[in-house]
Amino acid sequence: MAATGRGATTPTKNDRRAEARETARKMREEAAKKAKRRKVIVQSSVIVGIIAVLTIVGVVIFTSVSASNNVANPKNMLSGGILLTQSDKAVTTPAIAQGAKPTPTTQTLDGKTAHIQIWLDYQCPFCDQFETTNSAQMKQWMSEGTATLEIHPVAILDSPTNNQYSTRAGAAASCVANYEPDKFFDVNSALFANQPDEKTGSGLTNAKMLELFKGAGVSSSAITTCVNDQTFAKFVTNRTTEAVSNSQLKDPRNGGFGTPTVFVNGERYQGTFTNADQFAAFVQAAVKDAGSSGSYTFPKAS
Repeated sequence: MAATGRGATTPTKNDRRAEARETARKMREEAAKKAKRRKVIVQSSVIVGIIAVLTIVGVVIFTSVSASNNVANPKNMLSGGILLTQSDKAVTTPAIAQGAKPTPTTQTLDGKTAHIQIWLDYQCPFCDQFETTNSAQMKQWMSEGTATLEIHPVAILDSPTNNQYSTRAGAAASCVANYEPDKFFDVNSALFANQPDEKTGSGLTNAKMLELFKGAGVSSSAITTCVNDQTFAKFVTNRTTEAVSNSQLKDPRNGGFGTPTVFVNGERYQGTFTNADQFAAFVQAAVKDAGSSGSYTFPKAS
């Protein structure tokens, strides 16, 4: 330090340099601390942001998966089909539970009752032949209490040309099963009586199907909404997938699934679709063959 006239000292040039260096050092340290704090804050913000994004994505995925699994299933079709008994009355059942498979129907074999099961497509011309040929006698058998009829709508003839009519008609019929089950037989007949041409038809519109339903005695705002929204379209798609892959339903003559597929007391009908007498004889033989042997379930649960 240099001396002054009043006894004080004046910093030397070296002292000032040392002080400047110390000040600079402290400033650098402080700047480094601030930069480190900023880095920590930024990193924390990024981590929080990533967590938030992942949380949102997780919620979206969970919601999407839940929505895809949340299939609307109609009531009174627990087996995948609707079971009609005496006087065309439907057996009421709950809907298939979410994520569950259909529960196959168990029937009692009493030696006198024919339990008829049909897998059909409303666009299928062979199904129309079978329906036109045998509808009246099946209705008569049910009224006499000598037959039950379980109808399974499926969709194997969808195409852009018919505007996915097989699925739309199956879903519309399922609406009737859900809301007006005792009218199902009449609606089923009306759909076949007005079946569009398989090759050139564009499929019935929803409005036309609703008109047919009204003619069969089915008309309500609930039915209208259900048909227009195609509420049970996925139900029909799922039942179709199951039917196509079910080995018990495959035709042994070609190894594939087709419509109509008809069973009586667990025996496959392989006759013509346009001969009512032949089908009646088959039904009588199937009842006799089964006899009074307790009960059976078909198809058997896989």
